[in-house]
Amino acid sequence: MTEQARDGEPGSDVAHDRGEIPEAAVVDHAVTVLRLLADRTRLAILSMLDGTEMSVTSIAEALGRPVPAVSQHLARLRAAGVVTVRRQGTTVFYGQPDEHLAALVRNTLQLSEHALYTVPPHHRR
Repeated sequence: MTEQARDGEPGSDVAHDRGEIPEAAVVDHAVTVLRLLADRTRLAILSMLDGTEMSVTSIAEALGRPVPAVSQHLARLRAAGVVTVRRQGTTVFYGQPDEHLAALVRNTLQLSEHALYTVPPHHRR
């Protein structure tokens, strides 16, 4: 097993060595995150929020989806703690500040591009 930090919190330990079994709590949380990403709308939202903040209305317009539907997806992401919320007057802005989640979303989409294109779009840039 990995070495835990002094506070004994799961996930606060050093990086896992290859071939090592991660703690059950870490695997459970990873499964929760991957289930969130397994939805087309939520994956698109998290991709759009990489490095920026957007309002619900802006997200809905970009996706061509109704605001209430997007709000429900954002509520699930917020409940899981994978988006931030900032209120400015009557407008609520959502962000995705976690670099690891951003990398996971980006890598997942790029992996899919490799499966679908001879020269993936992210290699054309």
